Amino acid sequence: MARRSSSSSRWRYLHPAYYLKRPKRLAFLFIVFVVATFAVWDRQSLVREHEAEIAKLEEQLNRLQDQLRNGGTSKQLREDSTHTTDKVTHNDNVWESEIDPVNNQRREKVKEAMLHAWNSYVKYAWGQDELQPQTKNGVNSFGGLGATLVDSLDTLYIMGLKDEFQKAREWVATSLDFNKDYVASVFETTIRVVGGLLSAYDLSGDKIFLEKAKDIADRLLPAWDTPTGIPYNRINLAHGNPHNHGWTGAENVIRQLQKTYPSDGLLPIYINPHSGAAASYSTVTFGAMGDSFYEYLLKAWIQGNKTEAVKHYREMWETSMEGLLSLIRKSTPSSFSYICEKNGGSLSNKMDELACFVPGMLALGSSGYGPEKAEEIFSLSKELVWTCYNFYQSTPTKLAGENYYFHDGQDMSVGTSWNILRPETVESLVYLWRFTGNKTYQEWGWNIFQAFEKNSRIDSGYVGLKDVNTGVKDNMMQSFFLAETLKYLYLLFSPPSVISFDEWVFNTEAHPLKITPRNDKVENKEGAEAKPQSKAVIRPFGRKQGRISDHN
Repeated sequence: MARRSSSSSRWRYLHPAYYLKRPKRLAFLFIVFVVATFAVWDRQSLVREHEAEIAKLEEQLNRLQDQLRNGGTSKQLREDSTHTTDKVTHNDNVWESEIDPVNNQRREKVKEAMLHAWNSYVKYAWGQDELQPQTKNGVNSFGGLGATLVDSLDTLYIMGLKDEFQKAREWVATSLDFNKDYVASVFETTIRVVGGLLSAYDLSGDKIFLEKAKDIADRLLPAWDTPTGIPYNRINLAHGNPHNHGWTGAENVIRQLQKTYPSDGLLPIYINPHSGAAASYSTVTFGAMGDSFYEYLLKAWIQGNKTEAVKHYREMWETSMEGLLSLIRKSTPSSFSYICEKNGGSLSNKMDELACFVPGMLALGSSGYGPEKAEEIFSLSKELVWTCYNFYQSTPTKLAGENYYFHDGQDMSVGTSWNILRPETVESLVYLWRFTGNKTYQEWGWNIFQAFEKNSRIDSGYVGLKDVNTGVKDNMMQSFFLAETLKYLYLLFSPPSVISFDEWVFNTEAHPLKITPRNDKVENKEGAEAKPQSKAVIRPFGRKQGRISDHN
């Protein structure tokens, strides 16, 4: 019999009949086929997953490279690369917020607005107090103290505008002179100039700012040389007989007010510095000329680290908040909560936009209460910030007027109809967003920013409006637009770790100051001892911490 070739023998394994006659071999072949299929499929899946992971890493790398080009902070880089999140708590609610591209984009838009405002000031009003953008000239509204420049120092620093900050620093060191025959407002000079310089020092650690702050503070201190310690509201900077009084005189103001503090905690806006008595005709308001007193009661307690030495500030503030509750009314038909003004025994259904700092103040102070009261106060803050946002939304320009009147059945109407680029509503939005994590507050702030961009931006800076109904422009770029409005908008789209409320407290001109470390014991509402807040860290430019980005 002829022998088959080895080639023919091998081909038989490819014929189906061979396996049909041999079931075990068929089963074995099937198993081999299935295993091989799974192996190939698994390898393809691994390849796809690997490619996806590579793409993801490349995306992260590109984002980190962009941040490096923009001088991003090392802390933000760590958060982006590991997908860590910032956590904020309020009333046991925890929310997490990742840095997202929308916030990044909006923050950069605000930063660009700051650069436009600053460069316009540099070009047309360098060294003067404020810029008049339409006529492209500077004016000395505060005696030639460089108010816009000093007010802008910390905003430039926080936004990472290194070159601009350094240029401003050199002017402070070489040109800022307080020996002027000028009668200054004690309040405005304190919040803008002293506050701006101290904040720049706390942020940068540069002692030139501290030296200048001490110089102007020594010139203001004689205003407190009154029988009661309650200061005069104006003083001549050159002829005020300055000498080293120390700061104890300022604390005497609170001690004097405590002697006659009203049971409802509501102080009239005029108090005699000789007798300490309130004028009978004075208005009680949380708006113009009354707002900062209540804000500072709370913030003095916070900056003092909530210790026994400053406990009386918190107690006075809580008394005043009970008085505030007595001034709250609701409009019809929309139930907008608003704060009345008080004249003698009667209430006026009028609320200033200036009073829109109150929602943020209430949110900030609510955590010092017990749970039930804290919820009541925090709920009121949310109601009031909704009203303030509608101050903006209710006008054709979407910018708020200076004050509003409330009428039965008609809700609100604009009273004084100008807008001078005020920050109070945006300020409160920052507090509400940080304490709740609700992005609605960011959306409201973005809408307000866009309204400023549409109505107030011109080629040579930003201007207010003479009338929010018609959009007619004025000719002034207020220093607080750079110090407060743009700073708060920038922080609204930044992580809460940037100028953290745990380490910093803002003065009424939005200048952040470090919370003072103290060794006193701190007690919460349940009487348990709590830990004092930690000392804030000075962040010079070289460390790049606590800021989002530097200017290239």
